[in-house]
Amino acid sequence: MISGPSGVGKGTVVRRVLERHPEIRLSVSVTTRRPRPFERDGVDYRFVTDERFDELVASGAFLEWAHVVGHRSGTPAAPVERDLAAGHDVVLEIDVQGARQVRNRVPGAVLVFLAPPSMAELERRLRSRGTESEDRLRVRLATAEAEMRERGWFDHVVVNDRVDRAAAEVEAIIQASRTPTEGPTHP
Repeated sequence: MISGPSGVGKGTVVRRVLERHPEIRLSVSVTTRRPRPFERDGVDYRFVTDERFDELVASGAFLEWAHVVGHRSGTPAAPVERDLAAGHDVVLEIDVQGARQVRNRVPGAVLVFLAPPSMAELERRLRSRGTESEDRLRVRLATAEAEMRERGWFDHVVVNDRVDRAAAEVEAIIQASRTPTEGPTHP
């Protein structure tokens, strides 16, 4: 499971890991936020209405879900369970609230916190996306500062100063979490 503040590069690092390890599965989150221009429904996220999200919550469909800067996101449990049962490692790309739920619900999960090299760099990355109003950006930065204080309870902290280096470190964590007698893990 990969978590960290918005803008830290979770998606970029995860994509790099998946490019090099196609046997690893990515859990596609469900979200109520609007897609960014480069995002594709069913690939990057499953974009749903608030009403549909409520239905999924009520039916117990999520492994975890949380309110995230003005919207809700969650991880559907069934695909994760299917992939794990088939012997695959599964990567969840989620926020810190969701990571805490996974920690409580799946004790064997390996939790990786992806940290920015600095808060100034995180702000630069968020601004360069050009997808946020100034008010929303301030909320994301305040949330990021609070999330950074949470990194101590994660199993691993990886600084995303260079994508290739951070991805290699995540790959090493996945590999180290495997043992010959145990099944797949889900970082």
